Amino acid sequence: MRRFSLLGLLAVLLTISCNTTKPAVAPPAPTPATTETETRDLDTMTVTPATNGVIDEEEVVDAPDPAPAPRKPKALAFNRISDLLHTKLELRFDWVQEMVIGRATLRLRPVFSPVNSVVLDAKGLDFKSVTNPAGKELQYSYDDEQQQVTVQLDGMYARGEDFTVVFDYTATPAEGGTAGEAITSDKGLFFINPRGEDGDKPRQIWTQGETENNSRWFPTVDKPNERCTEEIYVTVHDRYKTLSNGTLMSSTQVEDSMRTDYWKMDIPHAPYLFALVVGEFEVVEDEDWNGIPVNYYVEEEYAEHAKAIYPYTREMLTFFSELTGVQYPWPKYSQVAVRDYVSGAMENTTAVIFGEFMHGTARDLIDVDLNEKIVAHEMFHHWFGDYVTCESWSNLTLNEGFANYSEYLWMEEKHGKDAADYHLLEEWQGYLSSLRSNPPHELIWYDYEDKEQMFDAHSYNKGGAVLHMLRNYLGDEAFFSSLQHYLERNKLSAVEVAELRIAFEDTTGEDLSWFFDQWYLSAGHPQLSIRTDYTDGSVAVTVLQTQDTENNVPAVFRIPVDIDVYTNGTATRHRVVIDEREQTFTFPAATAPDVVVFDPAHQLLAEYDYRKSPEELAAQFRYAPAFLDRYEAVGILSSQESDTALTNKIYTLALQDSFYAIRGVALQSLDAPTAEQRSLIREIARGDERSEVRATAIDLLTQLEDEQLGAIAAEAMGAQPYTVVAAGLEALVATDPEAARKAADQLEAIENTSISGALANLYSETGALEKLPYLQQQLARADGYEAVSLYTAYQALLAKGESAQQTSGVAMLQEMALDQSQSPWRRLAATKAISDLREDLTGRLEELGDTDELNKLIMEMGTGLEAIKAAETNADLKSIYEQF
Repeated sequence: MRRFSLLGLLAVLLTISCNTTKPAVAPPAPTPATTETETRDLDTMTVTPATNGVIDEEEVVDAPDPAPAPRKPKALAFNRISDLLHTKLELRFDWVQEMVIGRATLRLRPVFSPVNSVVLDAKGLDFKSVTNPAGKELQYSYDDEQQQVTVQLDGMYARGEDFTVVFDYTATPAEGGTAGEAITSDKGLFFINPRGEDGDKPRQIWTQGETENNSRWFPTVDKPNERCTEEIYVTVHDRYKTLSNGTLMSSTQVEDSMRTDYWKMDIPHAPYLFALVVGEFEVVEDEDWNGIPVNYYVEEEYAEHAKAIYPYTREMLTFFSELTGVQYPWPKYSQVAVRDYVSGAMENTTAVIFGEFMHGTARDLIDVDLNEKIVAHEMFHHWFGDYVTCESWSNLTLNEGFANYSEYLWMEEKHGKDAADYHLLEEWQGYLSSLRSNPPHELIWYDYEDKEQMFDAHSYNKGGAVLHMLRNYLGDEAFFSSLQHYLERNKLSAVEVAELRIAFEDTTGEDLSWFFDQWYLSAGHPQLSIRTDYTDGSVAVTVLQTQDTENNVPAVFRIPVDIDVYTNGTATRHRVVIDEREQTFTFPAATAPDVVVFDPAHQLLAEYDYRKSPEELAAQFRYAPAFLDRYEAVGILSSQESDTALTNKIYTLALQDSFYAIRGVALQSLDAPTAEQRSLIREIARGDERSEVRATAIDLLTQLEDEQLGAIAAEAMGAQPYTVVAAGLEALVATDPEAARKAADQLEAIENTSISGALANLYSETGALEKLPYLQQQLARADGYEAVSLYTAYQALLAKGESAQQTSGVAMLQEMALDQSQSPWRRLAATKAISDLREDLTGRLEELGDTDELNKLIMEMGTGLEAIKAAETNADLKSIYEQF
């Protein structure tokens, strides 16, 4: 599953004003430091400016080192008594009542001890009959609290003897279910616009089984350490296509306008991976991959863009098969995007489901790498998660950590190491941001309160980062050979973390318990204070571990790491092992080093207090090859008082860097460019290969009121990437307002969030209240970060409106914020818009006239915000809402 967390945006959101200033579209720059006591961490990228790169001894305070309290494991693997071997489902649907009408035939076998009954998960199912295959009625009872059915069998069955139970039942998933951490609803099966009442929205049925929610639409053993083969016979109207796991064996006409599709999966997989999708789709067939069908289910308007929506699918199948040494093991690969999906995406075996955020035309998706990362994530699950499955949710990182790391692996393969390392930085930021509102916990987390808590930035982001560290420690050959051994040894089975460790130890011959103990079975990460000193032909590097030891965080991490000492532009590498709370390493150096780079591979998940002078940062940019060295140096230099010529030299080089994020951070760091830099900015604005960097350059030239802005704006309006067109429109406003107005009228026909965002900024700045209906129409379409920007602009325009317009607009925003079926991003954006409008109107009471009507609106917004906070089910949103 691909989970989207909102907490990483908290700091950014709180800086977005209630006016219409557009947030930068270039990659985020390191946050400038503001005081001499701030420290660097990889979440905020804040670095303390210094003049000598040295930390005084008295500045460092050692953290307490109490012994961790013993903790009792709670969330262990499910105790299996009967093994589910095969599931056969025969399904019809009552769309009006949102009901599943089903017949389930389950074949099981005792795991060890003889059984004369079986307990199955069956959340809210209504049983019409429970029989054996001969039709003999079987006695059963239902536990409402556990939502399980216990069936008394027709005899005692010993180990090796199969038994079969047949259920005729109905399910109405919409009547139950709650929200969790990873998904916004656990109903298991969802009817979308079932009665055709919701405008042009298509009618669909789709499922979401993870964690244990497929038992809301069929009886099963709904646990990750169970697996079985599967058959599904689904009867639908002819106008619908169906998608499920495995192979479509047949489609049979059964009555007027009705058809039964027969899907078969003859390789066992976990019940939470069962999937079913029904809807009006075009099925776009790609070329078979090694004889395996590859296809994309898309709404008709996106059929010609299917390969752009699901990019590089066949190429990834080859890459991951070769990388793991295990050929893709399943009979097909299908992908579909559905409406109103309750998560990011889900790795249902051979039938991956995505949210509609994936949709777009080829033009919409220029430079959008989100789609390919998510395609990689869900595909890699077909090895790590589907083929080899975590035995309990406590071990979820064995699924999700690998899937997250696949995004790094793919970016490295397809786009180079800079792109992969930039992605890794974003993963670190997501993990560290999550610690603002929640304490750290172990990757293998046995004492969670609710299994849904496992779907967090530990299992995903930290899990992937830990795998990256293990790869760097062992080397590629040992790492990937170990993964092949792990997959082959544990194929089609459930695993716990010890089996991953043993696979690496079997392959390498090394005892890796130290690594797994501190990174998987302990919490947290190192927090390091680093100082360097040069005296008498040697450089000393002192490393102090300062992490707090609460929540089972080790007082001392064992850290094998490299240190590069640069002298006259050349690095001498030293491998050290940090295994004490404080250690000093001394290396020979004929002269004072240009700069010392700790962990030059930048593979260590850690936070740092490591201060460098502007001269050291400049040397780091010039000489150190890694992305993060260059990215960090440019971002930090902008916050330091340093020689202008030195800083400008680095900025000029950064504007010409081969990687787009470095060019982007350089653009964000400039406020008074030199003539040479201005020339480079114009070149970037006219034709940078990365659209968001080009757009950022246009924005900068707009702020600078550049003399060539008019021509550049005109060129941008004819560009292909919509982000560039949007920046061009805002530049045109500054140079030719009438041309901008005419262009805006034409651009309204384009359904693209960059365009609608630019139009929203334009209309809010000019007070074009007649455009409120246009913006209201766009609000329901916006999603992701763009939704926050669009809603902010809408609120800014609403603030300039009449009382009736404001009252109507607030009511619409509140309805959106309260609707838990809406995207979390839309709910967040709507709530923030209400909060910002309330703050704006309150601050302008005297100016606007302190009327009863205005005070009533402000009071109603306050009451509405409290209602939104009380109704919200998403933990990330609840945390963000504390700021409103």
